[in-house]
Amino acid sequence: QVQLVESGGGLVQAGGSLRLSCAASGRTFSMSAMGWFRQTPGKDREFVVSISWSGGSAWYADSVKGRFTISRDNAKKTIYLEMNSLRPEDTAIYYCVADVGSNRSWGQGTQVTVSS
Repeated sequence: QVQLVESGGGLVQAGGSLRLSCAASGRTFSMSAMGWFRQTPGKDREFVVSISWSGGSAWYADSVKGRFTISRDNAKKTIYLEMNSLRPEDTAIYYCVADVGSNRSWGQGTQVTVSS
């Protein structure tokens, strides 16, 4: 089991930037990937981005390509999501995830609100 703690959400104007962090603890030695999903009221959780823990390859949803950047710090077992050129439609609760084999752990979520 992996425990995840997110931070960095908040309120920002359209066009602004935010940086999210997610620190992992527990069975981190078995992690294969980490990433972010987001959810707005009445909608399913949506994939945003993921990063391979070993090789560092990243995959982005088309909606955030060119605006969001994921990075990782292996020593701190932490990932970061740099979000630039934010839009009102990016408003959501952002959830950190970590994969260990076929098991996925979820963080508690952090609110990101982008005002127009």
